[in-house]
Amino acid sequence: MRSPATVTAVVLLALAGAALPARAATVPGGPTPPHGLFLTVSGSGSTWIRGVVLQCVPRPAGPHPEASDACAALDRAKGDFDKLPGNPRACTKQYEPVTVSASGNWRGLPTSWHKTYPNACVLDTATGPVFRF
Repeated sequence: MRSPATVTAVVLLALAGAALPARAATVPGGPTPPHGLFLTVSGSGSTWIRGVVLQCVPRPAGPHPEASDACAALDRAKGDFDKLPGNPRACTKQYEPVTVSASGNWRGLPTSWHKTYPNACVLDTATGPVFRF
């Protein structure tokens, strides 16, 4: 049978070992996290979900199919997702909610945002090309 001191020492060593990789990532000259935003769109109750990375610095890039237009829309809104110019048009009142989120950084500023829209048309009228993927 192991003593409580032995078990405590093993647990502390395991925790210390787990903390080492986190410190190694912050060492100067080490790898840096990717810049940009991780955007997601999901259906009601997360019945489906898709996501894509959007990078705007130094130029629009990443797998987002409309990266240039999405970055331009974010620039016009100064990174405020609630002020995106969108794509105004009439939509039906059909209720099929979609939830969108953005996390990461925009032009070096930490960003975390999410919102639920009543349907995909309303999402597009509010956000334009940003969530078109």
